[in-house]
Amino acid sequence: MLVPLKWLRDYVDIDIDVKEFADKMTMTGSKVEKIETLGKDIENVVVGKILEITSHPNADKLLITKVDVKENIIQVVTGAKNIKVGDYVPVALVNAKLPGGIKIKKGKLRGEVSEGMMCSHEELGIPANMVDDSKKDGIYILDSCQEVGKDIREVLGINDSILEFEITSNRPDCLSIIGIAREACATLGKKIKYPEINIKESDENIDFKVEIKDEDICKRYAARIVKDVIIKPSPYWMQRRLIEAGIRPINNIVDITNYVMIEMGQPIHAFDLSKIKGEKIIVRKAENKETIKTLDGIDRVLDEEMIVISDEEKAIALAGVMGGLNSEVDENTKQILIESANFNSDKVRYASKKIGLRTEASSRFEKGIDINLVKTALDRVCQLIEQTNSGTVLKGYVDNYKQVYTPKSLVVDPNRINKLLGENLKVDQIIQILESLEFVCEYKDEKISITVPSYRLDIHQEADILEEVARIYGYDKISSNPIFGQTTMGLKTIGQLFEEKIKQSLISMGINEILTYSFVSPKGLDMIKLPETSIKRKLIKIINPLGEDTSVMRSTLIPNIMDVMSRNNSYKVSEFAGFELGNIFIPMQDIIPVEKKSIVVGLYGSYDFFDLKGILEELFENIGFNKYEIIPEKNHPTFHPGRCANIIYNNNIIGVFGEIHPDVLENYDLNKRAYVAELDFELLLLLSRDNKTYKPLPKYPASSRDLAVVVRDDIFVKQIEDIIKENSNGIIESFKLFDVYKGSQIEKGYKSVAYSITYRSENKTLTDDEINLVHNNIVKDLEEKLDAKLRL
Repeated sequence: MLVPLKWLRDYVDIDIDVKEFADKMTMTGSKVEKIETLGKDIENVVVGKILEITSHPNADKLLITKVDVKENIIQVVTGAKNIKVGDYVPVALVNAKLPGGIKIKKGKLRGEVSEGMMCSHEELGIPANMVDDSKKDGIYILDSCQEVGKDIREVLGINDSILEFEITSNRPDCLSIIGIAREACATLGKKIKYPEINIKESDENIDFKVEIKDEDICKRYAARIVKDVIIKPSPYWMQRRLIEAGIRPINNIVDITNYVMIEMGQPIHAFDLSKIKGEKIIVRKAENKETIKTLDGIDRVLDEEMIVISDEEKAIALAGVMGGLNSEVDENTKQILIESANFNSDKVRYASKKIGLRTEASSRFEKGIDINLVKTALDRVCQLIEQTNSGTVLKGYVDNYKQVYTPKSLVVDPNRINKLLGENLKVDQIIQILESLEFVCEYKDEKISITVPSYRLDIHQEADILEEVARIYGYDKISSNPIFGQTTMGLKTIGQLFEEKIKQSLISMGINEILTYSFVSPKGLDMIKLPETSIKRKLIKIINPLGEDTSVMRSTLIPNIMDVMSRNNSYKVSEFAGFELGNIFIPMQDIIPVEKKSIVVGLYGSYDFFDLKGILEELFENIGFNKYEIIPEKNHPTFHPGRCANIIYNNNIIGVFGEIHPDVLENYDLNKRAYVAELDFELLLLLSRDNKTYKPLPKYPASSRDLAVVVRDDIFVKQIEDIIKENSNGIIESFKLFDVYKGSQIEKGYKSVAYSITYRSENKTLTDDEINLVHNNIVKDLEEKLDAKLRL
């Protein structure tokens, strides 16, 4: 924000050098980005009045002028075409200095003496953005009735500095001259001088209404009416201040509203009252695809998330952003309605971004504005209209303000402030700092009760008060002391150690770790054919995503691993084995979403279903997870039917693994068979046991028996193994599948399954009868339960 120092001096006494002032403001949190000092390179340039203009006898393009500069009348030869007798112009006298190191000397131009030079704004070093359009070409023509011989820097107000402040988004109150003045007063220990606002109202009462359709879009709307309006240029001093603050002067009414906006931070808008149908202003949401032509002449298409100001027939302004061309104040305007309101910042920000139009008003509204400024700024505009003889203010005003603002209150402990600062400030010192920022303080029961000013929208908690005390006290004054306290050894949590164990186990098996984004596309769930009824379909949406591909938080890692495998395959990578241990996000009704860890493993190339199964079994062995069951899963749409299984523990699904369905492979342009497993990290952490049980070497001999049975093709080996376990009677040490055979010797639709069973007792040497009893029971159960036939 550009702040002319002479404007700032209206509200605060600045009795130090501008560089020192900028440094002090920066140290208290109001960072000064740049200082531009006007007129520093100008010397001996004064106001001159042109008394006579004649043609140059020896040059058609030159003129000879007689100019009164108070001390005497000098002759100046010039080529300017925009001057006339009676004009007041800047004259650089002999020995004058101008920006760029230019020094004026007495000389002759085509035989005629020239005792100085008339100056343009460029020759005076005044930037074009600080000059009214009418004065940019040729000699800079001053306003009439200037004091001849007066230093041009005083006349043009270019004898001071302009400071550019960096205003952070949490300090919208500083987007005004008075806001900066408040900070300057606290920094310099001064008292602020607010403008005294008095209005001379006419005897005619205002007769107008304001209706707010929805209080959420506008908390307060105030208006006044001015009659007998005279549209003319605003005074030079006002134009000058606006230009130096980066605002282009337009006419007196528009300039006054802009002046108050820069001065106080409250955007103001003026409507031509004759163009408003009816005697009521309506603040409402725009209708979908409603259009309005804004003051820049562009038709804007609106939607229901935007706010409009309308009369009884049409929208006349896009609230908080720009007025409508159909209610513009122009040279024929005789009556105006002045608006001062407090609009919903989110709605203004949305509208500004959606239509691609950011204005000085919208940049303030979207950050938040003090609701108590509405009436003050409105009266200030009317005061300036009267002072500049621009119109007559009607008696009274309209103020639709139903939910009156209640000041925020905080209670802080001065001892805690000192502890956090590492200082020993007295209570009176803390209160003095806060009161210099216009906080109302009361010290009671060793606590400070604080009432926050309405313009400090950034103050919410004790930490904010601590920051205010620290910056005004001075960060440079806070002593630097070594950290004091007892240190403890940092240790990893059980979850972190478990995570490391899983990663090390998978990496040791040749599986590479990958890392993907948590922000994903919702299309990923369609690509893996996730059912519409799945809880994982209830995705958490990003409020302001970079694009659709990163618009939601992932609820499963399978689309991520499929993307990675597809990309590797497209790069001609023939073998892939990767895993990711990352977070997924599951929405929960009426409570915050659950963030939990999940593990995904993906394979393609020379791998098959049993390779993936073996990897998982090895992983479970390494982390101490056992007593699980692997149950076939035929209905998971992501996986190939008949080549998928769930990992179950006490009826809880720990994970799923299998071969990816061909339709899913096609969705990812993956022309190879792929195998994926997804495991619940949280359940694995809960159910895994790190302790290992060791057994002594066996004292008694073992005996091995082979068992081969013929069963139907649809019988799983797990069913056979379950029967072996059930009938072990504590003497089966181990068993191993060593053969599955189908061929001419086996009936079609059947298979031969052969196991080697090792029998051993920990207490004695087993007899053949003891072994035969168990072995025969196993065969009997297989025959009865699975219709198995012993293969001889």
